[in-house]
Amino acid sequence: MVKTFGHHKDEVTEKVIILGAAGRDFHDFITYWSKQPNVEVVCFTAAQIPGIDDRTFPNEMCNNDLNNNRYPNGVKIFPEDKLEELVERFGATSVVMAYSDLSYDTVQSLASRANAAGCKFVQLPPQLTMVESSKPVISVCASRTGVGKSQATRYVAKYFKDKGLKVAAIRHPMPYDKNLLNQRCQRYEKMEDMDKYDCTIEEREEYFRHIEQGTLLFAGVDYPMILREAEKDADIIIWDGGNNDLPFYKPDLHICLVDSLRPSDEIRYFPGETNVRMADVVLVCKVNSPADKEKAHKQAEKLKNVTKPDAPIFLAGSVVTAEGQDLTTEEASDLVKGKRVLVIDDGPTLTHGGMAYGAGYVLAKDLGASEIVDPRPSAHGSLKKVFEKFPHLKNVLPAMGYGKEQVKDLEATIHAVECDTIIFGTPSDIARRMDLKRPSVVARYELELDQDDVKAFHDTLDTITERFESHQNRSKAA
Repeated sequence: MVKTFGHHKDEVTEKVIILGAAGRDFHDFITYWSKQPNVEVVCFTAAQIPGIDDRTFPNEMCNNDLNNNRYPNGVKIFPEDKLEELVERFGATSVVMAYSDLSYDTVQSLASRANAAGCKFVQLPPQLTMVESSKPVISVCASRTGVGKSQATRYVAKYFKDKGLKVAAIRHPMPYDKNLLNQRCQRYEKMEDMDKYDCTIEEREEYFRHIEQGTLLFAGVDYPMILREAEKDADIIIWDGGNNDLPFYKPDLHICLVDSLRPSDEIRYFPGETNVRMADVVLVCKVNSPADKEKAHKQAEKLKNVTKPDAPIFLAGSVVTAEGQDLTTEEASDLVKGKRVLVIDDGPTLTHGGMAYGAGYVLAKDLGASEIVDPRPSAHGSLKKVFEKFPHLKNVLPAMGYGKEQVKDLEATIHAVECDTIIFGTPSDIARRMDLKRPSVVARYELELDQDDVKAFHDTLDTITERFESHQNRSKAA
């Protein structure tokens, strides 16, 4: 097939299938693959998230003005398990890895499938797809899903807002709408905006605390467009990463979180190790006791084998407290002490993040719940399949709500569990959206830096303030 670009003939020599999960795959396509003169992306595949295949990436975001209208009908999205069939159907020559938090065994298995089907297996370096900003950018990323990026992002945002700077957080994509154009560029300033964009439970988990804190938030699909919109209102941009994915924007300061509860995962999961190696600052998180601190110091020493020589490694804990609507902390805590509780923790953290529990479980233990009820016998519909797929889950219910049917299954499961109180270890407004039939509390968690590291971490953040002030002075002089 030959396409004409201007006065030149452009022959397609590479037919590409992009492996994804409705995030990195779309970004790589927009910023790189759709602009390559000899490449045609024949389809995307989807995995990891239920219900995100059987869609079309819209032609309006395909850069057709730059590629001689190569994608007039957009690009179809198929299930990943049909990879070999798709290679044969489209005559693909390359398979591209473009999603995150996969064990190296899984990545190599995908590579083997691609190679066996006759394709090259491609991993793009992140520098090829990072969009540059006119404002200072801080990226907050991680070695695994569920390390604590959201609380770290809020900490950093508050630090700069307290200095009088305008901050915009840009969240890693979670576009689950059937029509992706509906989510091209989203702006969140108030709680009602989550209803405006018909957000799923997963989206609400990530957006709720930002909005509550008064931080302007952006998300969507078209991240070059999103950045340009955020720059209009912000002095500083914070990239709030998802899973253990790499930054979509070129950072002036790249912060990577690693998990003290999952030591060595930082060198066993894709692309988390790349984040660690790129980091300007590393935070070892969930260090909540003297014993944790001793282990974290040993972990930090091992990390020095893969981090930049000049990258400082700091320790941080997660302070978990009980809160309830119109309740004091003491009143919320009393709903847990000595009670039979159902714990609902963050879905991605428990599933592809591989954790057996989250903040809700920690709160139940800390406050002395009499029993943490096993939700598995009460699981309904799709939740049964979740427990079958992730057998490490026993005493927690993952807050799965990627679509309306899954939300119904979650609500039915909650109703079927016999308990006194429900603990949400996820910062969303589920309790406001469901009739739970029992009292509920939320496990609120906030980042707390080790006292020995506070000043050094703040000094590092202040380098960004200095860059902003320098930029402002140059602008005034011009």
